Amino acid sequence: MADSRTATKPKPQRRTGVREAAAQATRDSILKSATKVFARYGYDGGSVEKISKAAKSYDRMIYYYFGSKEGLFIAVLEGIYKRMDDAEAAIALDASRPVEALTEVIRFVLGYYRKNPEFVTLLNTENLHKGRHISKSLRAREYSSRAVAIIAEILASGAAQGLFRKGLIARDIYLLIASTGYFYTSNRHTLTAFLGEPLESPEAITHWEDFVIETVLRTVRADEAQDNNNIPPHDEVKMTPIAHVRSRPPKGAQASLGAARREA
Repeated sequence: MADSRTATKPKPQRRTGVREAAAQATRDSILKSATKVFARYGYDGGSVEKISKAAKSYDRMIYYYFGSKEGLFIAVLEGIYKRMDDAEAAIALDASRPVEALTEVIRFVLGYYRKNPEFVTLLNTENLHKGRHISKSLRAREYSSRAVAIIAEILASGAAQGLFRKGLIARDIYLLIASTGYFYTSNRHTLTAFLGEPLESPEAITHWEDFVIETVLRTVRADEAQDNNNIPPHDEVKMTPIAHVRSRPPKGAQASLGAARREA
């Protein structure tokens, strides 16, 4: 005899994660749009209204996810640092071959600045504000310490093999590499006009990259230190005191000086 009782229908399961995925998508869209808006208009010109419009969202969603415009800008800065950090971590570096590894790091940094102009523009904006936003970040130091640690490992390997000088500070080499890439990229337009040379041409870019690689390797190589009598670049170079340097003034200045002495 068949069971006449009505079978209990299973309750429909909630699609767990759907709402979270939608929320993350909204947050990512706002962050992506904010990156473009801040890069174009700067922090002061990058209004909440412009960002929400670009993200096809609402102002209140920005405040919901990021708390404030400043909170959003800090998240943007953290995002660009994280993307560079992730890209650098993806490089296959072999620290046992320190010269090649350091060369790859240099090529990566210079290439990353060149291929990601928004990164440089946003850092320029934050520097105009004296770093007051990024200083509030809890993650920025994490990304920088990792980049310096990579160089430290390479320098240690090079020193152990007798290829690099001992006592090099990884932070100094990091700053040397970063500054040569950052300055060239951030000032490429004005320097092109000032120098009268197209600094964005493939030939100019290749030349600068080769020059930076040579400069950094000369700084760290042990044989370079020996050629320079083992004088580290940070040591003070003894120079003749200025008071002891006598230079001959121009002829006009000599005549004026003589007349002044006669009048005295």
